[in-house]
Amino acid sequence: MPLAGEWLVGPGLLSAADWVALFTHFLMLSLLAIGGAITTLPDMHRLVVADRGWLSHAEFTASVALAQAAPGPNVLFVAVIGFNVGGLAGVAATMVGTLLPSTTLALFAARLGQRYRASRGLRSVTSGLAPLTIGLLVATGWILLEPLRSTLDSARLWAGVLLVLATVALMVRTKVSPLWPIGAGALAGILGLV
Repeated sequence: MPLAGEWLVGPGLLSAADWVALFTHFLMLSLLAIGGAITTLPDMHRLVVADRGWLSHAEFTASVALAQAAPGPNVLFVAVIGFNVGGLAGVAATMVGTLLPSTTLALFAARLGQRYRASRGLRSVTSGLAPLTIGLLVATGWILLEPLRSTLDSARLWAGVLLVLATVALMVRTKVSPLWPIGAGALAGILGLV
């Protein structure tokens, strides 16, 4: 029989320090999420898999894949990771940590952007964020290729690396919707190519 309040958490009970660490880490990552929450995925992986061991690499990757396959906003993967770490309380800790600063900052930036949209400084900042976003997306692709890096199947690993590089090139050189490369990646996974 579950203990009182145990329904709020996943398989392992987290300490108060763990809850604070989970919430504050996602809070800080939210401020670094230039290009969306997915760009902070490598550091989320570091916290919940490498440092704390709350999830295995396979559980982490499955959490991201499940959320990305589901309809809805891209940030759903944060909720799935939170749920797998700590049940409904984990969802609250990760989602509030992710959404609170980014939403506040986005509202503030939208007001400033509206006021100073013709400013040379604002255009410079916007232009400077593009390479940062691309670098974070490449790091995310590298983390998601971990299962292939740990196998001896070099053909599938190279297919995955080429898919990541092709996606980055497509995003840099065209205005094609990112849904197309996401769909190509999903199709490649379904067909067992990566």
